[in-house]
Amino acid sequence: MKSAALALSFGLLSLGLLSAGAPAMADDNAKWVAQCMKDNADAKVPESVVNKYCVCMNDKMDNNETRTITQWEKANPEARKACEKVAGWE
Repeated sequence: MKSAALALSFGLLSLGLLSAGAPAMADDNAKWVAQCMKDNADAKVPESVVNKYCVCMNDKMDNNETRTITQWEKANPEARKACEKVAGWE
């Protein structure tokens, strides 16, 4: 019984430690998406489409990526095409 309680305590502690980094990651993602929105401000599609596209591209990028979404999309045309489709960019 003690081992079950210990395992549960360890699991909850681990979950707490992992979720502590979530706000920082959310802030970082918001920064990347905001930059992508700026980079695409002159797009001839609704802002909601651009936002959906930027979020999709951000989701496809590795969390350790240092390039902006705009820089990354040039090196990853298949991801760009997939996100354009998801966002309804025409």
